[in-house]
Amino acid sequence: MRNRWLIALSAVGIHISIGSVYAWSVLTRPIMEEMGIALKDATWTFSLAILFLGLSAGFLGSFVEKIGPRKSGLLSTCLFGAGMLGTALAVEQRSLPLLYLAYGVVGGMGLGIGYITPVSTLVKYFPGHRGFATGLAIMGFGFAALIAGPVMQHLAANYGLANNFIILGVVYMIIMGASSLYLKPPVDQEARGRVTSIQRGMTANEAVRTWQFWTLWWVFFVNITCGIGLLAVASPMAQEVVGMDAMQAASMVGIIGLLNGAGRILWSSISDYIGRGMTYAAFFLIEIVAFYHLAGTQDVMVFQALVLLIISCYGGGFSCMPAYLSDLFGTKQLSAIHGRVLTAWGLAGIAGPMIIAIFRENTSGYDATLYFFAACFIVNFIAAMLLKFYGKRHLERSASLAFAGKG
Repeated sequence: MRNRWLIALSAVGIHISIGSVYAWSVLTRPIMEEMGIALKDATWTFSLAILFLGLSAGFLGSFVEKIGPRKSGLLSTCLFGAGMLGTALAVEQRSLPLLYLAYGVVGGMGLGIGYITPVSTLVKYFPGHRGFATGLAIMGFGFAALIAGPVMQHLAANYGLANNFIILGVVYMIIMGASSLYLKPPVDQEARGRVTSIQRGMTANEAVRTWQFWTLWWVFFVNITCGIGLLAVASPMAQEVVGMDAMQAASMVGIIGLLNGAGRILWSSISDYIGRGMTYAAFFLIEIVAFYHLAGTQDVMVFQALVLLIISCYGGGFSCMPAYLSDLFGTKQLSAIHGRVLTAWGLAGIAGPMIIAIFRENTSGYDATLYFFAACFIVNFIAAMLLKFYGKRHLERSASLAFAGKG
């Protein structure tokens, strides 16, 4: 029988490896200098990786569900490792198309498959604490940049930029490969009655035909769009608006990474007690108030507190989503359903920075952007309340009618 805590550790092993994508900005300037490319070219690599994360998770979710967590984990290992090694070659060859293909497309597909692979397995080992289980895995993704960032800086400075990708690629493949080999659903070890209960639920095709699915997709998209938008300008905004120097702003960005990871496990654990619907409603109420007041504050401490509060909700939105999906649609095809929702992440990775750029070009500061984000969360709060009070009830009623019709 598999030990559920080692299953959790395996999930963290995969997520802490692929989560290194969040440390991409550490290598942006070295890559620009080494390859002789512009900032927008280097940043587009990251955007492509997030886009293909969302697309591969969305379109390959059913495939991941079909082949099982071990094989899909190993597939993710191969793709992500190949992406890292291909990136090293792209740097050596100074080839921008190869960089986009290796890190953005191939590596991005490894990200998407690796992100959804351990989640549904872990939920089945912790049926009474679904929020905690998913938060535990996804926490690794949030914390990864704190570890990967300094390591990347050290490796690039001492061994060269290309060798940095080779060394990390090999290390990540070992960690992810070992983690994937331990993953296994609790089917063979459980009594047949319990297996039936944890495997019950809708298929992905059935789920996407419900208004509940698309409401969740929308609130996820908005939460990520606004969160990524804030992350993109946190450092310059801190310097321009409240007068922090570059070192103070950099320290704040480090703490943001910590809160991004901590928020994932904290909020998802809280959701086990107050419910996923109330947790999302709390996220959006907090973000309405925080974004609104962020637009008017000149105080350094208040500014940092508001940013960190928003980022904790941003991270919590990721970790609570798989548990919310399992609450509504069951765990029968959770990876596939989760993958469909993650398409929102791929699109938000492009929409967030784009919205920030549009507002910056047409206004003199950040206030209009922040007020716009606050307004978006008013819509999200209304959607969260609809899901809280009507989402589960409508699904159960539809399931009962369908069952009666079959009878």
